[in-house]
Amino acid sequence: MFAPALGTSGRLTTELILRSPQYMNACSEYEIDLRGNKISAIENLGGTENQFDSIDLSDNEIVKLEGFPLLPKLKTLLLNNNRVMRISKNLEASIPNVETLVLTGNRLTNITDIQNLSGLKNLKRLVVIGNGIAKLPGYRLRIIHALPQLKMLDFQKVKLKERQKAESSGGQGMGAEEDAAMEDAPQDATMEAPAKKKPVDVTAIKAAIASATTIEEVQKLEAALLNA
Repeated sequence: MFAPALGTSGRLTTELILRSPQYMNACSEYEIDLRGNKISAIENLGGTENQFDSIDLSDNEIVKLEGFPLLPKLKTLLLNNNRVMRISKNLEASIPNVETLVLTGNRLTNITDIQNLSGLKNLKRLVVIGNGIAKLPGYRLRIIHALPQLKMLDFQKVKLKERQKAESSGGQGMGAEEDAAMEDAPQDATMEAPAKKKPVDVTAIKAAIASATTIEEVQKLEAALLNA
């Protein structure tokens, strides 16, 4: 197990990049671990020379998602437990191939910031659990409308019925009760509702996901949540 690189200045420097752990993660992605270095801004990532499929910037103090050089190889970006409250426009110009963006435990409150991710056409997975935005009524529909390319939102598969509702509502969302009723409704009213599955502790699974330290753990827990 790699220990986080030491860092006290709050700067993401070339020196920090060079001394940080770099390894093949459980998903066969080449990853650099920049966790827990009190980094306040994304900068100097040109020092990675576009070598990494995955960059882990979790447990820092980053306020805005910006400052990336051109990193076409980057597929996974982890920013758990930072202070992110803004997302820059035009990220597709620098990180065009990102597929997974994890923003658990940040300070996002505005759908407009999520809309700024619309240019990331390869974005399949987005996690905003632990942000103010996840408490907005009908937030899933709003995000699905803003980012129709998503396959998974907050560890739940984006359903066809959600896509249809997001499109018809123009991304205005709905109340929590109506949202839940829509998700629970059978896909076809003429079909029998499937037999109910044995109840599972979904809350516990989501809590485990939020504390997972590798993408492999997240994927296993996602599967458990989808089968719940």
